[in-house]
Amino acid sequence: MSDSPAARLQALFEGHRLTPTQRRIAHCMVRGAAEVPFLSSVELADLAGVSQPSVTRFAVALGFDGYPALRRHLREVAPAERATSVREDSYNEYQQAVLGEIENLRRLAEMLADPAPVEEAGRLLAASTPLPVLGLRAASSQARGFAYFAAKVHPDVRLLDEGGSMMEDRIDAALYEGATALLCFALPRHPREVVDTLERARKAGLTVVTVADSAFAPVARHSDLLIPAPVGTGLAFDTACAPMLLGRVLLEAMADALPDAQARLEAFDTRAASRGLFVE
Repeated sequence: MSDSPAARLQALFEGHRLTPTQRRIAHCMVRGAAEVPFLSSVELADLAGVSQPSVTRFAVALGFDGYPALRRHLREVAPAERATSVREDSYNEYQQAVLGEIENLRRLAEMLADPAPVEEAGRLLAASTPLPVLGLRAASSQARGFAYFAAKVHPDVRLLDEGGSMMEDRIDAALYEGATALLCFALPRHPREVVDTLERARKAGLTVVTVADSAFAPVARHSDLLIPAPVGTGLAFDTACAPMLLGRVLLEAMADALPDAQARLEAFDTRAASRGLFVE
């Protein structure tokens, strides 16, 4: 398990039933783990986009007398001094967005220091035939990319990237044909339909594996195994390099758990060559 400041903060929040506002504060604190111990409650509220009393209630919900007590605790579990880095204001907004994504990838690398959750997810996905892969709106491209490559090693992948009244029918069909797990990509803003679909899927007996932007995302309580990958928020529209890379990591773990994955890939390459499918 990673022992980074972000990981230690996330461990502090796990096991607490947090409101949506409190999950937003927690997410903000994990993102800025090195800076948060030096922020006042007003500064943290401004950074998270909530009210100052919400920050105080959040500290109490975690078992502290108030925010000062929480901040003292944070200074014990986070670095003793602010991380040194090149001042961000020396870069333009496009460079800052790229640097933000680089930091998100570093955090993902720290999380993957413990490969157990990804390996477990790979086994669950490999064992499910068919395998439904869900991703709506902003997450649809992540789901589609995973499903495209997964179909090369998995015998039956079902992409669910369009919502509507047929969604429940498609989940039921997958269950009837033997599905045991569902992979979900969930990114901000989280569609209500995704939350409702995961709730129904779990009640029907599917094990839900979720890639989300945060362990405190609304889909967390409807997931059996959630693996977080942060998104970038420096541009008008969120950037999702870390969730995309995590999807490829899950593909690798799933392929490792499929005994005939390599044979399937070799067979595809042979067919592609005979058809002249790709230009060398």
